[in-house]
Amino acid sequence: MLEVKSPMSKNKTVFIVSDGTGETAATMIRAALVQYQNIEVNIIRFKNVRTENQATSVIENAFEKQGFVIYTIANKRLRNFFKETLANKNLKSYDLLGPLLDELDDYFETGDQARKTGVLRTVDERYFKRIEAIEYTVKHDDGKDLRDLDAADIILVGISRTSKTPLSIFLSHKGWKVANIPLVLNQPVPSEVFDVDQRKVVGLIIDQEDLSRIRRNRLEKFGQDPGGEYASIQHIHQEIEHAMTVFRSNRKWPVFNVTERALEETASEITRIVAARMGLPDTVIF
Repeated sequence: MLEVKSPMSKNKTVFIVSDGTGETAATMIRAALVQYQNIEVNIIRFKNVRTENQATSVIENAFEKQGFVIYTIANKRLRNFFKETLANKNLKSYDLLGPLLDELDDYFETGDQARKTGVLRTVDERYFKRIEAIEYTVKHDDGKDLRDLDAADIILVGISRTSKTPLSIFLSHKGWKVANIPLVLNQPVPSEVFDVDQRKVVGLIIDQEDLSRIRRNRLEKFGQDPGGEYASIQHIHQEIEHAMTVFRSNRKWPVFNVTERALEETASEITRIVAARMGLPDTVIF
């Protein structure tokens, strides 16, 4: 039970009752109470009310204070219990969720069905997990931070312009924490990569002609000379050979060729493979 007091003049009590957190109702009530600034209002919130015994206790409390009860209950049976008991007590009340659910039932032709309680809280938790995944992924882009690499769900390894960053960001919006590590010619793979579960590591490769075109276009876009070593076929061939040598030395890493493939298609295959290897569902939060 959470109680919040607003310093005003007359004393009234509003009860917010929910089978979840009650945040939805609390937000709406606070918005409505802006219209009653000359009245002192005590807001008392009851969370996770999911049984008739809990409901009876809340209603008795409201009856003692002669409060106004606002409730968001998904379960129809419990909602009807609230409605009848409040009416028997002659308490003023408002069902904030029920009428909307009834109308949606009618529109979607779903009929009277059992409902999940506390669903909004689950949605909120998924949202925050997604935000956490995005923040982790941005922080660990292009090998910028090799600390807590073991917290990654997926580690992408590949040479420059093999879609490491776009794939990482796309996957993070699906709830996956992704780190990506560049393979640089004549430089060893960072040792931290070998300290984590190797089932998380994925190699990326691309056709050298396509890569040369991508790099030339990128250089031109930024007003740089596209004829240098970075976009030359000879240099790219050496980079790809270096990458393939690394991948052959680490055969536990699945290698995906991203040439002319849609980002979504590659991401889907990566999550399917990594999930199967790690014993996870294909998606983390959806």
